[in-house]
Amino acid sequence: MPKVALYNIGGQQVGDIELNDSIFGVNVNVEAMHQVVKMLLANKRQGTQSALTRAEVRGGGRKPWRQKGTGRARHGSIRSPQWTHGGIVFAPKPRSYRYTLPKKIKRIAMKSALSSKVEDNSIIVLDELSFEGPKTKQIVNMLENLKVDSKVLIVLPEKNENVEKSARNIPNVKTSFVNTLNVYDILNYDKFIITKSAVEKVEEVYV
Repeated sequence: MPKVALYNIGGQQVGDIELNDSIFGVNVNVEAMHQVVKMLLANKRQGTQSALTRAEVRGGGRKPWRQKGTGRARHGSIRSPQWTHGGIVFAPKPRSYRYTLPKKIKRIAMKSALSSKVEDNSIIVLDELSFEGPKTKQIVNMLENLKVDSKVLIVLPEKNENVEKSARNIPNVKTSFVNTLNVYDILNYDKFIITKSAVEKVEEVYV
Protein backbone atom coordinates (compact mmCIF):
# COMPACT_ATOMS: atom_id res chain seq x y z
CA MET A 1 0.00 0.00 0.00
CA PRO A 2 1.32 3.49 -0.80
CA LYS A 3 2.14 5.43 2.35
CA VAL A 4 2.12 9.25 2.38
CA ALA A 5 2.75 11.85 5.04
CA LEU A 6 -0.14 13.27 7.04
CA TYR A 7 0.03 17.03 7.67
CA ASN A 8 -1.87 19.60 9.68
CA ILE A 9 -2.79 23.05 8.34
CA GLY A 10 0.38 24.43 9.95
CA GLY A 11 2.46 22.38 7.51
CA GLN A 12 3.79 20.03 10.18
CA GLN A 13 3.86 16.28 9.63
CA VAL A 14 1.73 14.60 12.29
CA GLY A 15 2.03 11.04 11.04
CA ASP A 16 1.60 8.80 8.02
CA ILE A 17 -1.42 7.39 6.24
CA GLU A 18 -1.66 4.23 4.18
CA LEU A 19 -3.73 4.62 1.03
CA ASN A 20 -5.76 1.83 -0.50
CA ASP A 21 -3.68 0.05 -3.14
CA SER A 22 -6.67 -0.66 -5.38
CA ILE A 23 -7.43 3.09 -5.70
CA PHE A 24 -4.20 5.02 -5.16
CA GLY A 25 -1.74 2.37 -6.37
CA VAL A 26 -3.08 1.10 -9.72
CA ASN A 27 -1.27 1.17 -13.05
CA VAL A 28 -2.09 4.51 -14.67
CA ASN A 29 -4.32 4.03 -17.74
CA VAL A 30 -3.68 7.13 -19.86
CA GLU A 31 -6.16 6.11 -22.56
CA ALA A 32 -9.04 5.79 -20.08
CA MET A 33 -8.22 9.20 -18.57
CA HIS A 34 -8.07 10.75 -22.05
CA GLN A 35 -11.48 9.33 -22.98
CA VAL A 36 -13.10 10.59 -19.77
CA VAL A 37 -11.57 14.08 -20.06
CA LYS A 38 -12.81 14.30 -23.66
CA MET A 39 -16.29 13.30 -22.50
CA LEU A 40 -16.33 15.83 -19.63
CA LEU A 41 -15.24 18.68 -21.92
CA ALA A 42 -17.76 17.68 -24.61
CA ASN A 43 -20.56 17.59 -22.04
CA LYS A 44 -19.68 21.13 -20.96
CA ARG A 45 -20.19 22.49 -24.49
CA GLN A 46 -23.31 24.62 -24.91
CA GLY A 47 -23.79 23.65 -28.55
CA THR A 48 -25.59 26.93 -29.33
CA GLN A 49 -23.57 27.89 -32.43
CA SER A 50 -25.68 28.55 -35.51
CA ALA A 51 -25.22 29.87 -39.06
CA LEU A 52 -27.60 30.36 -41.99
CA THR A 53 -27.80 27.98 -44.92
CA ARG A 54 -28.65 29.25 -48.43
CA ALA A 55 -32.31 28.43 -47.72
CA GLU A 56 -32.33 30.77 -44.71
CA VAL A 57 -30.37 33.79 -45.99
CA ARG A 58 -32.54 36.75 -46.88
CA GLY A 59 -32.83 37.64 -50.59
CA GLY A 60 -31.73 35.79 -53.70
CA GLY A 61 -35.21 35.08 -54.98
CA ARG A 62 -34.51 36.41 -58.50
CA LYS A 63 -32.00 34.97 -60.93
CA PRO A 64 -29.18 37.57 -61.06
CA TRP A 65 -28.87 37.44 -64.88
CA ARG A 66 -30.10 35.33 -67.73
CA GLN A 67 -28.70 31.86 -68.22
CA LYS A 68 -26.99 32.42 -71.60
CA GLY A 69 -25.47 35.16 -73.65
CA THR A 70 -23.82 37.37 -71.01
CA GLY A 71 -20.39 35.69 -71.03
CA ARG A 72 -20.58 35.29 -67.28
CA ALA A 73 -20.94 32.11 -65.26
CA ARG A 74 -24.37 30.61 -64.71
CA HIS A 75 -26.03 31.59 -61.44
CA GLY A 76 -29.47 31.02 -60.03
CA SER A 77 -29.22 33.01 -56.80
CA ILE A 78 -26.98 35.65 -55.23
CA ARG A 79 -27.32 33.77 -51.95
CA SER A 80 -25.55 30.57 -53.03
CA PRO A 81 -22.44 29.76 -50.90
CA GLN A 82 -19.83 31.13 -53.32
CA TRP A 83 -21.33 34.62 -53.20
CA THR A 84 -20.47 37.24 -50.57
CA HIS A 85 -23.30 37.26 -48.01
CA GLY A 86 -24.41 33.89 -49.32
CA GLY A 87 -25.40 30.92 -47.19
CA ILE A 88 -22.93 28.67 -45.37
CA VAL A 89 -22.29 25.15 -46.65
CA PHE A 90 -23.09 22.56 -43.95
CA ALA A 91 -23.91 25.40 -41.55
CA PRO A 92 -23.56 24.46 -37.86
CA LYS A 93 -26.85 24.25 -36.00
CA PRO A 94 -27.64 24.02 -32.28
CA ARG A 95 -27.07 20.47 -31.04
CA SER A 96 -26.03 18.53 -27.98
CA TYR A 97 -22.46 17.23 -27.80
CA ARG A 98 -23.31 15.14 -24.73
CA TYR A 99 -22.35 11.49 -24.61
CA THR A 100 -21.46 9.01 -21.91
CA LEU A 101 -18.95 6.25 -21.32
CA PRO A 102 -19.31 2.90 -19.54
CA LYS A 103 -19.04 3.11 -15.74
CA LYS A 104 -16.10 0.71 -15.83
CA ILE A 105 -14.00 3.12 -17.91
CA LYS A 106 -14.94 6.04 -15.63
CA ARG A 107 -13.83 4.09 -12.55
CA ILE A 108 -10.55 3.06 -14.19
CA ALA A 109 -9.91 6.71 -15.19
CA MET A 110 -10.66 8.00 -11.67
CA LYS A 111 -8.36 5.45 -10.03
CA SER A 112 -5.66 6.20 -12.61
CA ALA A 113 -5.92 9.96 -11.98
CA LEU A 114 -5.66 9.48 -8.20
CA SER A 115 -2.76 7.05 -8.58
CA SER A 116 -0.94 9.47 -10.88
CA LYS A 117 -0.99 12.10 -8.13
CA VAL A 118 0.59 9.62 -5.71
CA GLU A 119 3.21 8.64 -8.32
CA ASP A 120 4.10 12.30 -8.92
CA ASN A 121 4.24 13.10 -5.17
CA SER A 122 1.57 15.73 -5.82
CA ILE A 123 -0.85 14.57 -3.13
CA ILE A 124 -1.02 16.19 0.31
CA VAL A 125 -3.23 14.61 2.98
CA LEU A 126 -4.43 16.81 5.86
CA ASP A 127 -5.57 15.47 9.21
CA GLU A 128 -8.47 17.94 9.09
CA LEU A 129 -9.49 21.21 7.46
CA SER A 130 -12.02 23.44 9.16
CA PHE A 131 -12.23 27.12 10.09
CA GLU A 132 -14.38 29.02 12.56
CA GLY A 133 -15.28 31.55 9.87
CA PRO A 134 -14.58 32.38 6.24
CA LYS A 135 -11.27 34.20 5.80
CA THR A 136 -9.06 34.08 2.71
CA LYS A 137 -5.90 34.61 4.78
CA GLN A 138 -6.42 31.23 6.46
CA ILE A 139 -6.11 29.34 3.16
CA VAL A 140 -3.20 31.54 2.05
CA ASN A 141 -1.34 30.76 5.27
CA MET A 142 -2.11 27.05 4.95
CA LEU A 143 -0.72 26.94 1.39
CA GLU A 144 2.40 28.83 2.49
CA ASN A 145 2.91 26.39 5.39
CA LEU A 146 2.55 23.44 3.01
CA LYS A 147 4.92 25.15 0.51
CA VAL A 148 2.32 25.02 -2.27
CA ASP A 149 2.70 27.75 -4.89
CA SER A 150 1.03 26.15 -7.92
CA LYS A 151 -2.51 25.32 -9.03
CA VAL A 152 -4.19 23.38 -6.24
CA LEU A 153 -7.36 21.35 -5.85
CA ILE A 154 -8.68 21.04 -2.29
CA VAL A 155 -10.97 18.05 -1.75
CA LEU A 156 -13.37 17.98 1.19
CA PRO A 157 -15.58 15.11 2.39
CA GLU A 158 -18.69 17.29 2.33
CA LYS A 159 -19.87 20.88 1.94
CA ASN A 160 -18.01 23.33 4.19
CA GLU A 161 -18.95 26.96 3.57
CA ASN A 162 -16.14 28.43 5.65
CA VAL A 163 -13.45 26.61 3.65
CA GLU A 164 -15.21 27.26 0.31
CA LYS A 165 -15.59 30.98 0.94
CA SER A 166 -12.02 31.25 2.22
CA ALA A 167 -10.64 29.70 -0.98
CA ARG A 168 -12.88 31.04 -3.73
CA ASN A 169 -11.10 34.40 -4.20
CA ILE A 170 -7.62 32.89 -4.54
CA PRO A 171 -6.46 32.41 -8.15
CA ASN A 172 -5.69 28.82 -9.18
CA VAL A 173 -7.30 27.35 -6.07
CA LYS A 174 -10.47 25.26 -6.33
CA THR A 175 -12.46 23.35 -3.73
CA SER A 176 -14.28 20.14 -4.55
CA PHE A 177 -16.15 17.43 -2.70
CA VAL A 178 -15.85 13.67 -2.89
CA ASN A 179 -19.23 13.39 -4.65
CA THR A 180 -18.32 16.05 -7.27
CA LEU A 181 -14.70 15.00 -7.84
CA ASN A 182 -13.84 14.34 -11.49
CA VAL A 183 -10.85 13.24 -13.56
CA TYR A 184 -10.48 16.57 -15.39
CA ASP A 185 -10.09 18.57 -12.16
CA ILE A 186 -7.62 16.09 -10.69
CA LEU A 187 -5.39 16.27 -13.76
CA ASN A 188 -5.86 20.00 -14.34
CA TYR A 189 -4.40 21.01 -10.97
CA ASP A 190 -0.75 20.50 -10.05
CA LYS A 191 -1.29 19.78 -6.35
CA PHE A 192 -4.01 17.63 -4.82
CA ILE A 193 -4.85 18.44 -1.20
CA ILE A 194 -7.33 16.08 0.43
CA THR A 195 -8.43 15.60 4.02
CA LYS A 196 -8.11 12.27 5.83
CA SER A 197 -11.90 11.91 6.08
CA ALA A 198 -12.24 12.63 2.34
CA VAL A 199 -9.70 9.86 1.61
CA GLU A 200 -11.84 7.45 3.65
CA LYS A 201 -14.94 8.47 1.67
CA VAL A 202 -13.13 8.04 -1.66
CA GLU A 203 -12.05 4.57 -0.57
CA GLU A 204 -15.63 3.71 0.39
CA VAL A 205 -16.92 4.73 -3.04
CA TYR A 206 -14.23 3.27 -5.32
CA VAL A 207 -12.95 0.22 -3.45
